[in-house]
Amino acid sequence: MDKQFCQSCSMPLNAAEDFGTNADGSRNEEYCTYCYKEGAFTSPDATVQSMIEECVPHVVQGQGISEQQAREMLNQVIPSLKRWA
Repeated sequence: MDKQFCQSCSMPLNAAEDFGTNADGSRNEEYCTYCYKEGAFTSPDATVQSMIEECVPHVVQGQGISEQQAREMLNQVIPSLKRWA
């Protein structure tokens, strides 16, 4: 798999600024900057369902699909990611 995705929200990690940071300030290779900063999750109490709901509008806007299609896709992808496994 060439493309990397955040293992919390499934956002594509394309550019250096997309990646989260570890406690020492180094780049975290698994999580995006929105989910992981300075070695900790930005929403530590998030659940799979709350993450799906948070991501729906971003997927609708980014991919030009309906809210229902976005929710169905995210329901397939997010539960399988490392953070939620």
